[in-house]
Amino acid sequence: MEVSIKCSYMVKPIELTCNGVFQLSEWDQTGVITHVPTVYFYKPSKEWLTSSKTIIDTLKDSLSRVLVHFYPLAGRVRWVGQGRLELLCNATGVELIEAESCGELSDFGDFASQTNLFDKLIPFVDYNKPIDELPLVVGQLTKFRCGGVCLGVNISHILADGQSALHFMSEWARLARGEPIAMAPYFNPNIIRAQYLPKTLTPRDMHKEFGAPPLLIGQENNLEERKKATTVAILPLSKDHVKSLKKATNKQDIRQNTNPYTRYEVVAAHVWRSASKAREHHLEQPTCLGFSVDVRSRLQPPLPSKYLGNAILDVVASSRSGDIINLPLGYTCGRIREAIEKVDDNYIWSNIDFWKNLTDLSPFQDLHARNKNEGPFYGNPNLGVISWLTLPIYGLDFGWGKEIYMGPGTHDSDGDCLMLPGPMNDGSVQIAICLQVAHMDAFKKYFYEDIPFDA
Repeated sequence: MEVSIKCSYMVKPIELTCNGVFQLSEWDQTGVITHVPTVYFYKPSKEWLTSSKTIIDTLKDSLSRVLVHFYPLAGRVRWVGQGRLELLCNATGVELIEAESCGELSDFGDFASQTNLFDKLIPFVDYNKPIDELPLVVGQLTKFRCGGVCLGVNISHILADGQSALHFMSEWARLARGEPIAMAPYFNPNIIRAQYLPKTLTPRDMHKEFGAPPLLIGQENNLEERKKATTVAILPLSKDHVKSLKKATNKQDIRQNTNPYTRYEVVAAHVWRSASKAREHHLEQPTCLGFSVDVRSRLQPPLPSKYLGNAILDVVASSRSGDIINLPLGYTCGRIREAIEKVDDNYIWSNIDFWKNLTDLSPFQDLHARNKNEGPFYGNPNLGVISWLTLPIYGLDFGWGKEIYMGPGTHDSDGDCLMLPGPMNDGSVQIAICLQVAHMDAFKKYFYEDIPFDA
């Protein structure tokens, strides 16, 4: 599909905003520090008479106004040595690109099976440039021949986790359709910086997330696994599928007086088991599942719900592939629950203390521009399963109706998995997963065959 760029705009806050240099939290500077892409497709209706010029003007105007509240996103970040970054709030602006395509929305079919076409609809971020030249938000509006449009957005993970990014998108849309801001963001990374550590900390050796993920038995590094060809699939689980998995798993549960396993725990365990089977691991193969826990409500006192930044802590559930494959699914759910339950106020601050005392953060950063053989890797024999299940990802209306499809941009790293709520918000789930080409067909087979029909 051909896409041509018509114009590029640097959109700045319409009013004067706070200027200066801000120290970022330790979490802002570790893990994924690239941009996270999402796409929104909109279909014209008979009443939909808005021209593409009006659309881009509406987006530009509302963006300039929402940046008054989300002013850190209009700034830039820069390196200060030892893999550390700081934020320059200087209102340099965010980039908004106007594009057009001779293609049509019908070319995408059900969208989920055509994610390879999303590349040209998501604005490119050149990580070979100095990081202080990169906008923290880049958007692209593409108009199709049929009159439909796509809004592709790349938001830097340095300044926004999923909760923050979707808050920004929601408020941008509210202003675009003529409504006031619902709730302004709270920006103060100092409140979760290491200078506020409590006196008593959880021992660092309890933090499995600080260690390197397991390697395949017989391998000394993961270089070969990183090089293998990958493919992406978006797989739906109906609400009945999810209900059957939860019912069967909780029926097997022998724990006393505990809460039933959640939708996330059950589906993540099911994905982990399916991947272990598809990869044909040795029964003794160590494997781990990396995921994130939102700590806004777990800190004492809790963070504001609209905290702007990263308020997620990476945790790891570990096991042997043989146990995941052969034991009831409740066992694997238990490994995940155990990793979640340990995340309390003390545990969170000891995590921050670890980052504070590192000489160099670079080994713990995922920045595509460097070297694909560096940084964290949760490919074979491991997985990284991120959940958007509780995030308000649907219904983004800029004034011309809600999207007909929303989804993640392309991702090409083995083991990356994103869990989304079904578009009807009826309890169904969509799994966007990247695996090695050699493993994907088997994964799909086990993913559906292992769902109990009569739980």
